[in-house]
Amino acid sequence: MGALGGGLCRALRGPDRVISTGESTRLGAIPRDGGTNFALFSAGAERVDLCLFTESGETVLTLPERSGDIWHGFVPGIGEGARYGYRVHGPWAPAQGQRFNPAKLLIDPYARALDAPIRWHVLMQGGTGPIPDVRDSAEVVPKAIVCADRRTDWARPQVPLSETVVYEAHPRGLTMLHPEVPEALRGRFEALASEPVIAHLRALGVTALELLPCAAFIDDQFLLEKGLTNYWGYQPVGFFAPDPRYGGPEAFRTMVAGLHAAGIEVLVDIVLNHTGEGDDAGPSLSLRGIDNASYYRLSGPGRSCIDDTGTGNTIDLSHPMVLRMATDCLRHWVCDLGVDGFRFDLAATLGRDSAGRFGPDAAFLSALRQDPALASVKLFAEPWDVGPGGYQLGGFPWPFSEWNDRYRDGVRRFWKREPGMTAELARRIAGSAEIFDRAGRSASASLNFITAHDGFTLHDLVSYAEKNNAANGENNRDGHSANYSEALPTEEERAARKRAMLATLLISQGVPMILAGDEIGNSQKGNNNAYAQDNEIGWTDWREADLGLMRFVARLVALRKAHPVLRQRRFLHARVRRQDGVRDLIWRLPSGTEPSLQDWTDPSLDCIGLEIRGAAEGPDGEAAREAVFVVLNTGPGKTVQLPAGAWRLLLDTAHPDAQETACEGDSSCVSAQSVQLFARPTVAAAGATQERS
Repeated sequence: MGALGGGLCRALRGPDRVISTGESTRLGAIPRDGGTNFALFSAGAERVDLCLFTESGETVLTLPERSGDIWHGFVPGIGEGARYGYRVHGPWAPAQGQRFNPAKLLIDPYARALDAPIRWHVLMQGGTGPIPDVRDSAEVVPKAIVCADRRTDWARPQVPLSETVVYEAHPRGLTMLHPEVPEALRGRFEALASEPVIAHLRALGVTALELLPCAAFIDDQFLLEKGLTNYWGYQPVGFFAPDPRYGGPEAFRTMVAGLHAAGIEVLVDIVLNHTGEGDDAGPSLSLRGIDNASYYRLSGPGRSCIDDTGTGNTIDLSHPMVLRMATDCLRHWVCDLGVDGFRFDLAATLGRDSAGRFGPDAAFLSALRQDPALASVKLFAEPWDVGPGGYQLGGFPWPFSEWNDRYRDGVRRFWKREPGMTAELARRIAGSAEIFDRAGRSASASLNFITAHDGFTLHDLVSYAEKNNAANGENNRDGHSANYSEALPTEEERAARKRAMLATLLISQGVPMILAGDEIGNSQKGNNNAYAQDNEIGWTDWREADLGLMRFVARLVALRKAHPVLRQRRFLHARVRRQDGVRDLIWRLPSGTEPSLQDWTDPSLDCIGLEIRGAAEGPDGEAAREAVFVVLNTGPGKTVQLPAGAWRLLLDTAHPDAQETACEGDSSCVSAQSVQLFARPTVAAAGATQERS
């Protein structure tokens, strides 16, 4: 079917409104010179109409100029606050990948603000098969808002990656039940920088607040039909615009400024691998109607969307203009909105070429590494997707760090007392060097976590043997089944294991991430996939906070900060240090001897000790002047031989309130399901008296 006529647009073409050529330099709506320049990329369009909305209705102006594949025009008298959208004309030819339909109002991909949240409505459907849906969607599609640049010289905390402690939270759920946050602010960006929230983050000692997606997203049809909403927000439509559910751009900037003033960095989870337009039968809201064949990866004789993401579509970042959109988006969040880094959802998709092959030199990954505005911020990759060859842990280039699910599973299985997991635990707490030590990457390449938004909370990990996702309306079929969780019978056992796992996380080499609420015993009632639970299941519950556990987590973070040997940039390979002739990493059995290969493969090995010093290849520094000894015991209580020297017991998870104390004798009694941390000074420089171990 050919191009659809402009008669489908129920609009007034205003003769009093003038539009001139404008320019193609910047995409989006850019206020300047007493008006606004509008520019939109579409390679397949035959005409692009700009729709301006006021209380009196819709005015349609055709963009008068095309430079390459960028359509543009300048409208005088239009400034900040103006509301607009696009109708794009071209062929409706799904078999060729073209889905132009001017009956559908489209959101500018570069829109920096929207006037309402995006919620699915039947009028948004573009059509299926050979027949387009000609019903006008303007009344149900949010309008983009013209916004001026707000480039700011942000006073960033600039915390080194090796010193970073991440706190992952939902931008709404963190504050909805917080009794000290004013009720009018709860669930909004401003609440995240309110005095009680900042006081809590500072008391914990975390250095970065990582927020689940903040960009505008859609509530999916299938969720609305079940009376649920897309709580997590992993269905983006407006990549540049903060979601109106939480507040607009100014509210976001206010939040960032408040957190920066408290010394806390802001990271955002950003979704650039797919959109909320779903599969070929999904709504036509933005990219699908602007230029489906350019923005999405398509395949087959029917030119259907490739689904490497499990959401119905995959953005084609190998296309230069789509790549430009993605990098422009990231610069906007860094320069205009002030964020200090990103967590990239399903990042394996971002590293695929036009044929779907992943590579560390993919266009998007390379573009980030060379961009001056982006190369200096923190980059965390979720290193997998559901496409072919989608598991890419360790495959990303410097300076990316990666979510390490092998760390998560290894720690969980060790503390669950699965046989034969001690060697796996050893690899994980030493920084997963066999995965990440390549091509100049540091030990900070591993983002270590035990829990995250996707999965059990820490409390549920020790309280439920099986997931309990009935509230999601999918008969408990959704969510992970391999949780390595356990319903421990007593509160004492649950508390002991939580402390042991948290201690493991904070003494491990790499970057630790704490899930919001774990430090106060938050539960999701066994739901390990609360993506649709914008209610008390998904919200952080502050009402019966475990303050003792919170103090314990704060103590762990403080110990990590006070002892640089626990957070080194260099990998530890049990090599001899030039300073003192002692290896930087020594494993110990409870007897004090070093384990043999047979010991490592013994399924009954349930206790291991670890001596850590400054890395052999590292420069002299604070980490070089100290040694720590860690004991991790998942079995019954036992006596552990300490290495030679005058050790101080810094922490015992079995006695969380006990103070530091000097060790008497050459052994220590270690309780079941517990971690002990010892420290002692070592030589300051080469030539001093060498210690013996």
